[in-house]
Amino acid sequence: MSDQSIVFLLISAALILFIWGRIRYDLVAFIALISGAVVGVIPTQNVFSGFGHPAVVIIALVLIISRGLVRSGAVELITSSLSNFTSGVKTHIALMGGISATLSSIVNNVAALAILMPADTQLNKKAKRKPSTTLMALAFTSILGGMVTMIGTASNVVIATYRTDALGAPYSMFDFTAVGLVVATTGVIFIALFGWRLMPRSNDLTSDETDDEIREYVSNVLVTEDSPIIGNYLSNLDEICEGVDVAILGLIRDNERLEGEGFIRNFIIHKSDLLILEGSVQGIDEFMKQTKTHYISDAESDFEFKHTSLMEVVVPPFSRSIGRNATQLSLLKLRQVSLLGISRAGKSIIHQVRNTIIQPGDVLLLHGDSAHLENAVKWMECLALEKRDLQIPHRKKASLAITSFLIAIITASLGYIDLPVALSLVVIFYIAASIIPKIDVYRSINWSVIVLLGAMIPIGEALQSSGGAETLSNALIYLSYGASPVTILSLMLIITMLLSAVLNNVATVLVAAPISVEIAKTLGVNPDTFLMAVAIGASCAFLTPIGHQNNTLVMGPGGYRFGDYWKLGLPLEIVIILVSIPALLYFWPLDSMPI
Repeated sequence: MSDQSIVFLLISAALILFIWGRIRYDLVAFIALISGAVVGVIPTQNVFSGFGHPAVVIIALVLIISRGLVRSGAVELITSSLSNFTSGVKTHIALMGGISATLSSIVNNVAALAILMPADTQLNKKAKRKPSTTLMALAFTSILGGMVTMIGTASNVVIATYRTDALGAPYSMFDFTAVGLVVATTGVIFIALFGWRLMPRSNDLTSDETDDEIREYVSNVLVTEDSPIIGNYLSNLDEICEGVDVAILGLIRDNERLEGEGFIRNFIIHKSDLLILEGSVQGIDEFMKQTKTHYISDAESDFEFKHTSLMEVVVPPFSRSIGRNATQLSLLKLRQVSLLGISRAGKSIIHQVRNTIIQPGDVLLLHGDSAHLENAVKWMECLALEKRDLQIPHRKKASLAITSFLIAIITASLGYIDLPVALSLVVIFYIAASIIPKIDVYRSINWSVIVLLGAMIPIGEALQSSGGAETLSNALIYLSYGASPVTILSLMLIITMLLSAVLNNVATVLVAAPISVEIAKTLGVNPDTFLMAVAIGASCAFLTPIGHQNNTLVMGPGGYRFGDYWKLGLPLEIVIILVSIPALLYFWPLDSMPI
C-alpha cells in the first residue's frame, strides 16, 4: 500500500471517528498521529513538531489574553450598560449580535459568548422572554465576528500560519477583515431582521416554575421519637439512601443548618432533627417508610430555601465535569453542593441525577450555600447563567490590559515584531501586573484543542508530501470538468461548510487548506482566494450543535435539539455564500498574484 493510500486511510478513519463523536476528538487525532508514525508515513523527527507550530502557540496565547481581558474588567466595561436595556426581539438581537460580533473579533469567540450569555439571559428574563428566543442568534453572531481578524477564531490562526508553508509568508492580523467584515455584517443583519423567526421556541420552565418544581425534590423530614434511626450515625443510613436513590444534603438541629457530607457523616441522629433530603417524591416517601420519619409543615420547610440558593450553570466544552457524574466529582462530599437536575437538549433529567454522566451543553441546577456554589462552579469550570455579586471593574487594570494588547497587535501588524512574540510579551505583562493570576494561566488554555491541532498538523503535512492533496484537488477539478474557476471556488466553499458541520473547525482547515492550494495551482489562479474561502467555510458551522463549541454552549440553556440548528443555519449559510463569493473575488481577485 502506498504512503498516499495510508494517509487517506488515516484521515478517513479520523473523520469517521470525529463524526461518530463517542471518542474525544483530541484523542482520535493523537491516535491517528502515532499510527502514522508507526507505519512510517510521518517521519519520526516530525511526529511532535505540530506542538511547536506557531498556530498552536498563538491559539494558546490568545486564550490566556482573553481570560486576562475578562478578569481585568475590560469586557465588563463594555457589557455593564446592558443591564438596564429592554427592547423587542429585533433590536435585542441587533444590539447583542453587534456587540457579540465585535467582541469576537478582539477576543476568542468562545470567550466572547461566555461573557455575553449571562447578560443575554438577564435581558430575556427582564423582557419575559424565553432564552431560546435569542441564544442561538448570540452564538451564531459570535462565530461570525470571529471571521473578522486572525485571532478571532482558531481556524483563522491555522490558515494564517499554513500560508507560510504553502506560499512563503503568513497572513497578517487584518488580512481577514475585508471579507470577514462583509460576511459578519450581512449575517448579523439577516439574523436580526429575518433569521430570528426561524429559531425554535423551547418549552423550558420559567425561574419561578423551576423553583416550585425543585421543591418537590428537596424536602425536610422530621425524626420522630419512635424512629429506629435515633442514636445511629448518619453514615449508617448509606445503604437505605442508595436503595431509594436519596441523598442527605444536611441536617437542621436547633434551627441551625449543618451541611457537608464529609462533615455530618459522623453526627449521631437525635430526636426532632430535620434531615434535608434530595431525591424523587417516590424515593423520599420510601425513605420515610423505612426510617419512620415524617414530612414537616410547609412553613417550617421553608427554612432550607431561605438559607440556601439555587444556581443554573451551563457546561462548556472545556469543563472538567464532562464525562463524569456528580458522585465522581464528589460535589456533595467535597464541595457541599448538590446537583438537583440536568437540562439536556430541552429535556429535564430529575431521576438518577447523581449517576448521570455530564455532557457539554448541559444546564445543571445546583443547590447549596451561596459561597459554596460560587466555589463549586469555578472549580467545575462551568458558566453561571445569571451574574451574581458582580464586582466593579478595576478601571486602571482594565485600561492597562486593553492598552498593552492593542500595542502588541499594532506592532505585530506593522511588522516590527512577530505576532507570537508580541502576544507572549502581553501574557508576561499580564502576569507581572497581576491582571491574571499565575494559576489561571494554564487553566485558560483549552488543552483538547491544543492536542487536536498539534496532532493534526503533521497529518496535514503528510497529506501534502504524499501527493494526497494534489490527488484530491485533481479529482474535484475532474468532477467539475468544464466549470469556471468561480464555480470551483464556490464548490470549495460549500464543501468546507459541510465539513465544518460535523468536524472541529481546526480539523476542517487542516484537511481543506492543502486541497484548496493545490486546486488553485492546477487552475493557475490566486491561491489566496481559495484559502480565504476555506477560512470563511470553516467558520460557518451553523448546521449542527457539534460543528462549533459555541453551538454546543447554548444548546442546554436554550433548550435546543440537534435538529433545530439547520432551520436558521441553512438559510444563513446560503446568504453567506451569496455575499462571500463576490467579496472574495473583489478583495482577492483570482487573476492577481499572491501577496
